[in-house]
Amino acid sequence: MKPINVGLLGIGTVGGGTFTVLARNEEEITRRAGRPIRITRVADKNLDLANRVAAGKASVTDDAFAVVADPDIDIVVELIGGCGVAKELVLKAIENGKHVVTANKALLANHGNEIFAAAQNKGVMVAFEAAVAGGVPIIKALREGLTANRIQWIAGIINGTTNFILSEMRDKGLSFDAVLAEAQELGYAEADPTFDIEGIDAAHKLTIMSAIAFGIPMQFAKCYTEGISRLTREDIVYAEQLGYRIKLLGITKRKPNGVELRVHPTLIPAKRLIANVEGVMNAVLVQGDAVGSTLYYGRGAGAEPTASAVVADLVDVTRMHTADPEHRVPHLAFQPDRLSDLPVLPMEAVETAYYLRMRVEDRPGVLADVTRILADSSISIDAMIQKEPPEGELQTDIILLTHLTIEKQVNAAIARIEALGSVSGKVTRIRLEQLAAR
Repeated sequence: MKPINVGLLGIGTVGGGTFTVLARNEEEITRRAGRPIRITRVADKNLDLANRVAAGKASVTDDAFAVVADPDIDIVVELIGGCGVAKELVLKAIENGKHVVTANKALLANHGNEIFAAAQNKGVMVAFEAAVAGGVPIIKALREGLTANRIQWIAGIINGTTNFILSEMRDKGLSFDAVLAEAQELGYAEADPTFDIEGIDAAHKLTIMSAIAFGIPMQFAKCYTEGISRLTREDIVYAEQLGYRIKLLGITKRKPNGVELRVHPTLIPAKRLIANVEGVMNAVLVQGDAVGSTLYYGRGAGAEPTASAVVADLVDVTRMHTADPEHRVPHLAFQPDRLSDLPVLPMEAVETAYYLRMRVEDRPGVLADVTRILADSSISIDAMIQKEPPEGELQTDIILLTHLTIEKQVNAAIARIEALGSVSGKVTRIRLEQLAAR
């Protein structure tokens, strides 16, 4: 049978991994896909690199638009990244009747609605397993494996850099800055780590998963995003003493009045499996009404783990290449004309529990003032630690865990607590999730 011809845009780490995996497992992949899959054209601005990787295997050019216009190309794999030229290339490939495979989470989170609509109109597929959690097949699970379920919530460790930093801070008692420098030396963090440590990368991925889970359009601009750069060793230690670990989680939940969509540091009970995911690994916990809790774990980045997802998408598209577009799996799992208008809730409307740490004067009445303010805001205390001050010091830490409450009420209570003369500086607030199966 005629091979499927692939045009590869970007021959960096993942592109090179895709070449390697396709070559090493060629026989297995052909048996699964029903026909050979071959990368026949490669586009990259770095022609020397492209020729080193693809020499004798594919033609090489620095003109990506020539590849998406090539009538012999069946599938375009976009591994350039970003939302500029990558968007132009993807839309042009779709316009030319090419199927698209992409690992570009930023592009889909910001422009997925436009891209999927264009693909729907042209009767082509856009596959994006590699855009979320690298080699972990979470998109496939949400779109197909769990299709019988009404998804209730998703909670995921979906950024390996931040998980490595938090693991090292806990294990070695190091500061955030010290571990970030270590992560950069090891190649886990970029020279400019903002996208990772401030939660933006995780928010892109969560936006995609939320859209598939609940059948809503991509709405990245409405995702609450908070990173880990302000976390301290003290909070990690206090969390451990209370039986919790801190992870940067992407959380999306279906509520009667809308969808929660949020990324932030989160206390999780230490006994939960997801709390014990360490280093650069990813894990996604999904709660469905029929299946209960399912956990997806593996490498979220790297050449071959991500290439594994790219090649899986190539096989899927190859299998469905000649199928009636009406009988393909919809991009966001739900039929395009049946997407929900369920709104994304503002952060003030989110309901969760909280860890609150405050520096206070060590004198009678201070704790009573704090608890009175919480009671006035209908916030119930679940647990508390009051540290003995070091000898000669007049201030100490109070740490409180609350029961479930609304973010708006916590905001108001924190403002009142910080206004107390006995409280020094800002109250540290970290949200808390039990993630219990129901």
